[in-house]
Amino acid sequence: MTDDLIYSCNFVIFGATGNLATKKLLPALYRLEVAQRLPPGMSFIALGRRDWNDEIWRNHVTALVQEHFKEKCDDEACARFIARFAYRRGELNDIAMYQSLKAELSTKTNSESAPVVFYLSIKPTDFPSVIKNLDSAGLSQPRGLHRVVVEKPFGEDIESAQALNRLLHDCFDEQQIFRIDHYLGKDTVQNLLVFRLANTLIEPLWNRNFIDHVQITVAETMGIENRADYYDKTGALRDMLQNHLMQLLTVVAMEPPPVLEADALRDEKVKVLRSIRPISKRSVHAHAFRAQYAQGAINGETVRGYQAEAGVEPKSMTETYAAAKFYIDNWRWRGVPFYLRTGKRLAEAKSMVAIRFRNPPQQLFRSTPQDAISPNWIVLSIQPEESMRMEVHVKQPGLEMNTRVISLNASYRKEGEAQLDAYETLLLDVIHGDRTLFIRFDEVEWAWRVVDPILKSWSQEHDFIHTYRAGIWGPLEANRLFDSEDQEWRNYL
Repeated sequence: MTDDLIYSCNFVIFGATGNLATKKLLPALYRLEVAQRLPPGMSFIALGRRDWNDEIWRNHVTALVQEHFKEKCDDEACARFIARFAYRRGELNDIAMYQSLKAELSTKTNSESAPVVFYLSIKPTDFPSVIKNLDSAGLSQPRGLHRVVVEKPFGEDIESAQALNRLLHDCFDEQQIFRIDHYLGKDTVQNLLVFRLANTLIEPLWNRNFIDHVQITVAETMGIENRADYYDKTGALRDMLQNHLMQLLTVVAMEPPPVLEADALRDEKVKVLRSIRPISKRSVHAHAFRAQYAQGAINGETVRGYQAEAGVEPKSMTETYAAAKFYIDNWRWRGVPFYLRTGKRLAEAKSMVAIRFRNPPQQLFRSTPQDAISPNWIVLSIQPEESMRMEVHVKQPGLEMNTRVISLNASYRKEGEAQLDAYETLLLDVIHGDRTLFIRFDEVEWAWRVVDPILKSWSQEHDFIHTYRAGIWGPLEANRLFDSEDQEWRNYL
């Protein structure tokens, strides 16, 4: 693609006044403006249902930027940023809005070959309507040019995911479809590949011979934040585990690709998903656990339970905590359990991958039993901080031959280096048409195949769901997933 086409790119945000656009997209795009990474000729059209005009929208964006960045707000960059925008009101199922949008886009560029990005920052239930209307208005033409960005969850089960994919392919070519998972844009996740594959110190240990088990945790302190209409029909398994956590699992477990290219990386990730041992109906409860937060305290403030949240169905059985155990039946990982968990209203907001190594075959340095000696860990923190730590044993000072654990900080970010938001990376990739960090449909499909038995089992349980007090690390009953008594959830970096 030539520089002229990149610079004439336009960006359309469906659901521009919504939660995702407000909290993620607009701040990330502003940071790209500050860094002067947005093409000079690029413009944005914000689509929403609110009865606003350009002036109200630009005042809204200005206030949002000033509130989000406070003293770090760059007034000159903010002025450039808001000047790129036009606001248009419309309903997602109104074909006239799409025809008007097409006419407006045709006036913004001098070339019929200029790409347009359509970002679907909307509820997944609205995806089909928008995709069909884009096609009906001719905005999917010419095939292969424009780009459509689809947020997770991609479907609500394997059947709906396949139906959505068929619809997308009826209107767009595969290279136009960007299935976004913002965890893949995080520096720590990308750096995990370098950490594993560029260091001869690490890669020989990354297998069943040395690793006891792997834990992947995505914990949140917030509740559902007025999103009951979405979350109560989705739950933690669909919202987080099927996509974010499964993607992290594939990055941890994948084989080295032959080349560092988009399809080569995806091929290896799909191999991991296809190797996950199927969960039978009878063994779902041995491999998965769900629960729902009850009233408790977060940061010293009392918060309501899930069933008391506005808009939640009475006696809802929707899980806000999901944990699962998976086995990858291939040569590298056979017999190593992968424990995944995610939840809302937990003790801390934290995302991390923790790899626990096996104990040495014989304990020589202390008279205590071997199973009381702390094992070695590698812990990769994704948020709130980005870091990598290795825990090793050293001798304690003194006359006794006793050991203690120290942490080797393998953080890759130097002092003063800016931390990029995952959306900055991914949005810039969309603008330039780079699909390396985006998901191919067979990844989505196989991830649904993995969790489908759990979904079907839970959908038949209408009478009881475990609860946990808001502000703790989840229910103790989730410990039943562990294979041995010396395994437990790691809650600290």
